[in-house]
Amino acid sequence: MFARRLAQLSTRTAVAPSRLVRGGHGAPQFNEPGGYLFGRKPGEKYEKEGWEVIWIGGFTIAFGLIAAGAIYKPDTRIRTWARQEAEKQMREEGDTLGYKTTAYKA
Repeated sequence: MFARRLAQLSTRTAVAPSRLVRGGHGAPQFNEPGGYLFGRKPGEKYEKEGWEVIWIGGFTIAFGLIAAGAIYKPDTRIRTWARQEAEKQMREEGDTLGYKTTAYKA
């Protein structure tokens, strides 16, 4: 009894399937192709909008600053620090940092 009443209140049974609109947007919006790239005819001069120059300039400056920061960042790797500390300790103890090479005899 309860299940039948619940089924009657369901929207799928209350509305005919032909009238049921899924998504609620109606027909899909579609722009017919005009045959031109970005909707401009060949030879037509493009006029920049006011924000485009500021936008492109800002991105160029930001990219330059990030690139410079990445190139000139300090070397903070643990391996570099450990090597410098080891070299300093070897100098203090009087050890040599280089290896003596011998002539190779075949």
